[in-house]
Amino acid sequence: MSDHPALGIRRVDLGSALVDYESGWDLQREVHADVVSGQCPPTILILEHAAIYTAGRLTQPDDRPTDGSRVIDVDRGGRITWHGPGQLVCYPIVTLPHPMDVLAHVRRLESAIMKTCADFGVVTEQISGRSGVWCAADAARRRPDRKIAAIGIRVSRGVTMHGLALNVDCDLDWSDPIVPCGIPDAGVTSMVEEGALVDIPHQSRLVAVSDVLEQHLRAALEPTLPKSHESVG
Repeated sequence: MSDHPALGIRRVDLGSALVDYESGWDLQREVHADVVSGQCPPTILILEHAAIYTAGRLTQPDDRPTDGSRVIDVDRGGRITWHGPGQLVCYPIVTLPHPMDVLAHVRRLESAIMKTCADFGVVTEQISGRSGVWCAADAARRRPDRKIAAIGIRVSRGVTMHGLALNVDCDLDWSDPIVPCGIPDAGVTSMVEEGALVDIPHQSRLVAVSDVLEQHLRAALEPTLPKSHESVG
């Protein structure tokens, strides 16, 4: 039996309802406080948001929507992005190992996403100097590097918040009014856009991908957790 504490996974209305961003953020803070105090084990929240733009701490004025769309400024890293229907969002609220290495945590999340995409036949990669997970430029179809998953996190008292957003089956027009993640020379894509999930009914796609992603997140994160869950800080 592993000495590591169980990594809790909590689906929040996944497959049945969209979660308002502010409600999800409030839930993150509640769970974060409980993880810090030792009242609950490290936990991953998995959900699908109602459509909204969110701006991380590095967002520049020119990144923001050109059409007047509402933006919520948040305390994560990174720049502007979108959340909404057809996108799988995962918030790992976990204690980082010592010595603390935030980049290593980001790489673990990227690895879990890449393995998930591979399981559905989507080839992805990491790009030096750019966070998240990408599909490489496709000269035959005249497509640039395309971001399929974004990552932005915050660490407080040794415990992470925010996390990853994987485009599964979403309308990619959301990227038109903004500079996604502050990268003007790249595009966005989704698993469906890359030819995956065609044999799975539309309404079941997020749950099907979540089933696989949860396994890869467990494999990536559980070995890094402290052997006994104690209060942090």
